[in-house]
Amino acid sequence: MNTPASTWPRCDLSLTWTALRGHFEAHGRDLDLREAFARDPARFDTFALQAPEVFADLSKNRWDLATRKLLLELARECGIEARRDGLLRGDPINHTEGRAVLHTALRAPKGETPPFDPVILADVHAVLDPLLAWVETQRARAARGEITDVVNIGIGGSDLGPQMVVPALDAYAQRGLKLHFVSNVDGHDIVPVLRQLDAHRTLFIVASKTFTTQETMANAQLARAWFLQHYGAGAEAAIADHFAATTTNVAAAARFGISTTFGFWDWVGGRYSLWSAIGLPIALAIGADNFRALLAGAHAMDRHFAEAPLEGNLPVQLGLLDVWYRNFHHAASRSIAPYHQGLRRLPAYLQQLEMESNGKSVDLDGEPLPFDTCPVVWGEAGTNGQHAYFQMLHQGTDAIPVEFIAVRQTHYGPEEHSAELRAALADQHHKLLANCLAQSQALMLGKTAAEAATEKAPTAAPDLPATTVARHRSFPGNRPSTTLVLDELSPRSLGALIALYEHRVFVSGALWRINSYDQWGVELGKALCNQLLPRFANGDTAGLDASTAGLLKRLGVVTGR
Repeated sequence: MNTPASTWPRCDLSLTWTALRGHFEAHGRDLDLREAFARDPARFDTFALQAPEVFADLSKNRWDLATRKLLLELARECGIEARRDGLLRGDPINHTEGRAVLHTALRAPKGETPPFDPVILADVHAVLDPLLAWVETQRARAARGEITDVVNIGIGGSDLGPQMVVPALDAYAQRGLKLHFVSNVDGHDIVPVLRQLDAHRTLFIVASKTFTTQETMANAQLARAWFLQHYGAGAEAAIADHFAATTTNVAAAARFGISTTFGFWDWVGGRYSLWSAIGLPIALAIGADNFRALLAGAHAMDRHFAEAPLEGNLPVQLGLLDVWYRNFHHAASRSIAPYHQGLRRLPAYLQQLEMESNGKSVDLDGEPLPFDTCPVVWGEAGTNGQHAYFQMLHQGTDAIPVEFIAVRQTHYGPEEHSAELRAALADQHHKLLANCLAQSQALMLGKTAAEAATEKAPTAAPDLPATTVARHRSFPGNRPSTTLVLDELSPRSLGALIALYEHRVFVSGALWRINSYDQWGVELGKALCNQLLPRFANGDTAGLDASTAGLLKRLGVVTGR
């Protein structure tokens, strides 16, 4: 049954929310993880959860069985299962734009009976199959040395997803084919890329659904001008062989000179689009079979989200923890710490996925919400983050939930390594994993001043009292974390991990009763930018606020070399 999103209840008005508030005041606020583990040796097993390709240790979170029971009751009282089913069925839950939200259809395999209109599945594969066939043709050109570089020109969801996935799956990438990503309208983004290229051996992808996105089209026009300048005779005709587009505006692409286009649908949100034609650079990097494996991993997580009981449903459990920390512990941010260099762009990708989706302050009816919604999402790959912001995580004034991501097995690609080099790489991987486990352990255990006083601090100033040094070297501990474990970083496991985060965002957004699938917050700045652009040419400041007028005069018109 199609239940309009606008009829979803407000969870903060439910009886369970009130019960959770009482539980938090009586027990949750002061729950001590060290005491919890001491009382329950089986706590790890109790709060461990296996989903497709992803194992989760939720035991270092500041909750107990009573908390989890109440959160699950909240989910049920607020109809999370019915809301989930509406999402997967293709109900127009993006009600402000009158659209379905069917990124799950992009990874549904042929032959499966979908919960949504089967025509949609046929349409998906009518684009996917020729796209992947074209990909293999281009990869064959690359194998012959005809193409050495691919430049993806997009922004937002047309950039962040592919830019995250390609380095993550470097071990599966075709050698000799280099992927570049250009997104910023700042010329300092595209110029250093163009400097590396041979026009005769470069393939450009212009990723814009409407073929009108300001930043993308500015970069595309600049790339076109560079290509015409550097290709030589026959450059205009060669555009068709060296440019492709992922767009629905075929006519505009044709006027640009592009004849190869792959489209997608209005039910594909930008930040959920890497599974669609927007994933073209991913497929070029890893090949058709591996791209299908990426889709298969995401689909396996979709099935888990759709079918697993709430008690064993990982996206639901993570979404509930998000509500618990944001609305009861008032945690304003969450840190992502992937302990795999390939996942170095994951925090940036998740920033858009979560903050553009759930960074809302009004409910489905447009009414102001009386509680907090999306936390700030931020992070860096381990071990780099340990030498930067982990100081604050351990000793800062805020207890910030941290999400560690560990990968059990290494996979560096097909290169041949000597036995000595393999042993050194294995040793480095053990160091990496040991650091990951140590950080989550340290956040939980902390260190008392009394414990610190028993240790020698060789770098301490010699005239400082020992008790003062001990206080500086103490850690409060009891800081929560989640650890997600992948057996290996493969196309299938990465697909499952990304889909896990997508569904988690839906769960928390549904409980907050917001529309996670529009993004009106990006529109005002765009509109004002279009109004300001002509003023840089004519210097007109009439009608502007004093600050903007003053800055416009200060910046003026500057041309670079």
